[in-house]
Amino acid sequence: MSKNITRRDFLKIAGITTATATAGIYGCTSKAEKALELNASTPVPKGKMTYRTQPKSKDKVSLLGYGCMRFPTVPNPDGEGELVDQDVVNELVDYAIEHGVNFFDTAPVYVQGFSETATGIALKRHPREKFFVSTKMSNFRDFSYESSVKMYKQSFKSLQVDYIDYYFLHSLGKTGDTEFRERFIDNGVLDFLLKEREAGRIRHLGFSFHGTQEGFDFAVAQHEKVHWDFAMIQLNYVDWKHATAPRNVNADYLYAELEKRQIPTIVMEPLLGGRLSNLSNYVVSRLKQRNPEGSVASWAFRFAGSPANVLTVLSGMTYMEHLQDNIRTYSPLVPLSDDDKEFLEETAKVIISYPTIDCTDCKYCMPCPYGIDIPAVLLHYNKCVNEGHIIDNPANEEYKKSRRAFLVGYDRSVPKLRQAKMCIGCDICVPTCPQSIDIPKELFRIDRFVEHLKQEKS
Repeated sequence: MSKNITRRDFLKIAGITTATATAGIYGCTSKAEKALELNASTPVPKGKMTYRTQPKSKDKVSLLGYGCMRFPTVPNPDGEGELVDQDVVNELVDYAIEHGVNFFDTAPVYVQGFSETATGIALKRHPREKFFVSTKMSNFRDFSYESSVKMYKQSFKSLQVDYIDYYFLHSLGKTGDTEFRERFIDNGVLDFLLKEREAGRIRHLGFSFHGTQEGFDFAVAQHEKVHWDFAMIQLNYVDWKHATAPRNVNADYLYAELEKRQIPTIVMEPLLGGRLSNLSNYVVSRLKQRNPEGSVASWAFRFAGSPANVLTVLSGMTYMEHLQDNIRTYSPLVPLSDDDKEFLEETAKVIISYPTIDCTDCKYCMPCPYGIDIPAVLLHYNKCVNEGHIIDNPANEEYKKSRRAFLVGYDRSVPKLRQAKMCIGCDICVPTCPQSIDIPKELFRIDRFVEHLKQEKS
């Protein structure tokens, strides 16, 4: 296979014409189908989980880590937002531990502030030696020493633990070295955390990265002083060579720099916010043809878990079906061959040819003070791009069908008072987005498109 295949060449090989490629190359499935083309009849193995060793402490960490950012929720009885569905969370955590998962990752800002508490409740029901818990210093809005230390101490209370196994400096790199200095160095917070590690209340100290190469290089350069125990990067088969600036730099560069310094890598967004499980029928059939027994998602998880310096791969598993499928993939891991990697690189080149918004549904932007369901709006737009329903030409014979699909789906997935039209451009959400999306700009653009469609006669 050619490593320099063009988009046109790929479509020719695939048997897809240029005229139909835009409409069909991505596809969006229902929530049930989004169980990632799973082989539900395949047994879920026990006792076969792949583990990686943290070199400093010799922790045996499950290659599948449980990301607690997308816990299932239920409507709040008082009508204000949603609450974590603790019973379901407990069930998922119990199942994960029973099948060998021992790494659980949360943060003070996950699930609109409820994740740490829910994680603590679920894990407290298990012996402490059965799990490693990680959380983060998410001091995005208030950099003061007092506020940061207060957040740190609150994590212990919320998680109901006496020590934290893996503690992150959360989301570095967006503004080069400036943010790092202000949030952690100039205010003395990093020195405080180093003392906490020395005292044993933090067992491992590291950082998560969302930003520019300059910001990453500065964070990594602190290794001489800090001796990072790990670092988290966004790694998947699209971002490996095709990350979109300024959100990130290519994952192959990030990974190589960490490996060079023997800093273990923790992987986030192995599915690129779910997009690598939500592909067109053609791409799905192509993946299934190559590996009939594996799910669509398993390709992405195998890619993320194959590099030897990866300690664990985090997945935000909302549904039991997702958890079971990921356990199958890593019990044990079958690493990708070089030919498999070339195959995925060609697939990545097709995926990046189509203009979706880089939303990963992390919900850091929520709640919106004006009630907008920002992730739902952006994800509906992406869904319609994937399905070929973004057509702005009434002369196109598919226009009427696509127009109706977009508008009907929009009203069904996002209540009218929570749609993009409610945005006033306050920009409160912008600094919270780890993908550096200009959220108001995208909301205004989507709203203009919606109004344009509404004005056309059906």
